[in-house]
Amino acid sequence: MSYKILSKKELCPNQYELTVYAPYVVRNAKAGQFIILRVEENGERIPLTIADVNSEKGELTIVFMAVGYTTKKLALLNVGDELVDLVGPLGQPTHIKKYGTVVCLAGGYGAAPCYLISKAFKDAGNKVYMVMGARTRDLIFWQDKMRDACSELFITTDDGSLGRKGFVTNVLEEIIANETVNYAIAVGPMPMMRAVANMTRDKNIYTEASMNPIMVDGTGMCGACRVTVGGETKFACVDGPDFDAHKIDFDEVINRTKIYKDIEHKRSENCNLLKMA
Repeated sequence: MSYKILSKKELCPNQYELTVYAPYVVRNAKAGQFIILRVEENGERIPLTIADVNSEKGELTIVFMAVGYTTKKLALLNVGDELVDLVGPLGQPTHIKKYGTVVCLAGGYGAAPCYLISKAFKDAGNKVYMVMGARTRDLIFWQDKMRDACSELFITTDDGSLGRKGFVTNVLEEIIANETVNYAIAVGPMPMMRAVANMTRDKNIYTEASMNPIMVDGTGMCGACRVTVGGETKFACVDGPDFDAHKIDFDEVINRTKIYKDIEHKRSENCNLLKMA
């Protein structure tokens, strides 16, 4: 099977959108699921959330940040190039049904998977508010697509360069104060998702959070994406990525992520010392 790149865009600094021909994947793909791809024959396998699909044309769209070795390699590919392989859809789809009023909260890179999620909730008959947040305006993308996928779009930036100055939780607080919210889903950095869960817990708003940022292997083999949910160990890639946000032990996940970052930082320092030697 040939997974040819059909289009490529740089959405914002270091963040790219790729559309790939993958008819067998998009045939069964649903909101919230992900794929695993390889850029080169001996390369690593990386999981990426499905951002959009065109079932009629067999087109799959992914959005990624070029931060690691493989994503930087992926960013170097151009239209006409082919991926070595691509597997999916994987993971459990987002729990789509008619709740009533739904709020989708997307922090930074979380905007990509939120497009299909928001669209699916809207198609199911819900009133859908989309709240996109980022540090600055340069990191906001897909505004027009998001408006089409929801009932009303809000944008927040930490520095106030676009939309409202502040965080997605500021807008969520306003929405909750003005009407009944039946369901909320947060996709983005762990501290942001934890803040959303803390805000909705006492208000009895069923809330889910996507644990896709911590996935590595994507098949449940490596254990890096384990997360404690309601006192039980779950794996984001096979049991999720969406879980009841009020039952997730965010402190555990955030502390483990810090450990991984410290290890990676020390490894980078050692590599630099070896280069200087």
